Order: sequence, then C-alpha cells, then structure tokens
Amino acid sequence: MSKYYYNKVTYCAFLGRKSWIQMKYREPGVLLWRGFTLQEFANQLFGNKMDYGKGRQMPIHYGSNRLNYFTVSSPIATQLPQAVGAAYSLKMEKKDACAITYISDGGTSEGDFHAALNFAAVTEAPVVFFCRINGWAISTPTTEQFRSDGVVTRGQAYGIRSIRVDGNDTLAVYSAVHAAREIAITEGRPILIEAMTYRVGHHSTSDDSTKYRPADEIEHWRTSRDPISRYRKWVQGNGWWCDAEETELRNNVRQELLQAIQVAERIPKHGLTELFTDVYDQVPSNLREQQRSLLDSIQKHPSDYPTDVPV
Repeated sequence: MSKYYYNKVTYCAFLGRKSWIQMKYREPGVLLWRGFTLQEFANQLFGNKMDYGKGRQMPIHYGSNRLNYFTVSSPIATQLPQAVGAAYSLKMEKKDACAITYISDGGTSEGDFHAALNFAAVTEAPVVFFCRINGWAISTPTTEQFRSDGVVTRGQAYGIRSIRVDGNDTLAVYSAVHAAREIAITEGRPILIEAMTYRVGHHSTSDDSTKYRPADEIEHWRTSRDPISRYRKWVQGNGWWCDAEETELRNNVRQELLQAIQVAERIPKHGLTELFTDVYDQVPSNLREQQRSLLDSIQKHPSDYPTDVPV
C-alpha cells in the first residue's frame, strides 16, 4: 500500500459512512477504506461497461454514489465550494453527518478556496477542510505561494476554527479528524485541518523534482520522516504486526490487482451513443444532430475508427 493510499485511509477513518466526500484525484485510499474494490478501480481506469462513469471521465477520476463519494473533477479546488453546499444541505436536513473535502497547498492559491471558506463560515456549514501542506505545488514551493504562517491563519481570518497537525503522524491525524468531525456535527460549524507533510515523490511521471529541490532533502523525508515506517514501528512494537504478515499482504494485494486488471481489460466498452445520454431528460435537437453526424462519419470511414466499439 503506497504512502498516498495509506495516509488517505487515515484521514477518513473516523468520518463515518454517512459523511459526504468531495475529493481531488489523490484520495483513492478513502474509497478503499469505504469498500470500493480493486475491480471497481480497474473498471474506471479502463472505462469499460462496469465503469460507473460510463467511460466518460479521465482515469483516476472515481466516483461512487453508494459510498457518498462525489465524482472527481480535474480543475483544482472546485470541489471546495461544492462541499460547503453539500454540508449546508446536511445541516438543513438535520442529518448526523458532515462533509469533508481535501486540498493541497497549491489549491489554497485558487479563488475557490477563499470563496469556500467564507461561504462555510457565514452559513456555519458542518464541513471539514483537510489541507495537506506537502511543500510543493508541482515545482512551486510554499514560500512562493504565501507569506502567512501556513494555512491555519487563513481559516482563522475567515472565522473558522483551525487545527495544525503532523501529517506524517498517523495517530495524530486520526485524532484530529475525529475531533474535527465531532465539532462540525455537534456545533454545526466548519473546521480547517492543516496537515504538515512532504511530497517525497515526483509530481507526476513527467516531472523530475531533483531539478528544483536537493536530492538529500528528499532522502531525509523518505527515510527519517516516513509515515509508513513510523507507524510500522509502533504497531510492531505492540506486537500487532510483523514482517511476514506484511509480505503476505503485499503479495495478496498484488495478485488481486493483477487479476482485476485482466478482468477489466476483457469487459467491453460502452457504446458511442452513451456520449449523448444522462445530460438532458429529452435530448435536444443539437445533440441529436451531433450524434447523427458522428455515426455518419463512422459509417463513411470505418477504417479510421475501432470496429470493436458498439455504436
């Protein structure tokens, strides 16, 4: 289980099943914790007929109505005001639940972040903003993003109670989320959590982070401050885990993942006509015209289109 997955599981462990989740695209651990299977992950990545998004979303943009997990969208920070609206609806319906939304330090530079915090403060919506300060927005360090003392001061400026926690301490994060959920629901107010951590890996496969930060800095965080190693030492020290169990778990998950990929590859894709459904109750004339044009083009140029995709 990777560091990203492991930490996201920690973040959501005390939220309860009724809470609504508005994510960005680095929180698959939350879905794992709630019961989203590896097969469901693979189906979304391949966009096959079992994909809940019908193949119309980008890879890793998951969603699950069953698990109260809103479909991920690519634009940074747009999920924040949406989470406030969802939380406010929970409050109006007097539900024993809250909404939680996740953001990294780069997202706090977006206007949606400030709009969402003010929106939440004014409406006193039961929403938890979980902000991971990992030091880098791709290649932009936090020192070039803001001069304030982190993000907690921004929450306080909007009248939102704010918590700073060591984001690499599993138990500390667990306790912080537990406290934030209780405050959000019982007091009917927003909470901001700032988890101080570090992005050890590159931003993406096209990124070489050694171009803009020293390699020894990365190695320090990888070895001395690694959250997985810290938690492993704690559970092993209490006799709850051992190397043999971890090896067995890793092997089992690897086999399950490979099987899920093989199954997902064999499941057919959605038909092209699904491009035009689920937007309007009655398909308007302009979309019907686009659909006819698409099908005509396929019939005229069959060699330019895959023949195994139903129309």
